Amino acid sequence: MRERNQAKAIKNRKLKIKAQFTFDELYRSPLCEERCFEVAGGGSEEPQTKVKYVARNLPEVRSTGIQVMDEFIGYLAAGHSDISVFCEERGLRYNDIDSLVFVLTGMRGVDFRQRYQVRMMDELLRYTSLTPAEVARRSGIGSTVNLYKMTKREYGEAPAEHRKHIREQGDEGRYR
Repeated sequence: MRERNQAKAIKNRKLKIKAQFTFDELYRSPLCEERCFEVAGGGSEEPQTKVKYVARNLPEVRSTGIQVMDEFIGYLAAGHSDISVFCEERGLRYNDIDSLVFVLTGMRGVDFRQRYQVRMMDELLRYTSLTPAEVARRSGIGSTVNLYKMTKREYGEAPAEHRKHIREQGDEGRYR
């Protein structure tokens, strides 16, 4: 009974100080390069013209300065999702990483992981032509069944429908 109450207390706890990082500051996109047109002209008398397609690297994500947290973010960015495996490989307990994530972001570790997976899923669906199975694997969601359940839970629609709703003209292939 005590263990159940303790788990409930952890789930409902709120950080009473300002979190050091927002989720967006810690998120690393699976996309590392943007393809865009180089623009020429654009002076007062000359219209802008698109000259050629170039690729530019996206900015690096800020490091937390805490090695294990940076490793955890890298673990999620690589499409891994099992927090207990991450902890076991480093001699940590699940509660250790959960507490660290909570102190830095105000989010429970599992909530941080799920939000990370949803953001990766959205970017991969919007900007790539990856199959649902590839999106599920790359985002750490795992299987197409899990991908379907997650998009239904988060957005009320199947992955293919969600892709159609979030993709704008020129999005596919814009990043890689």
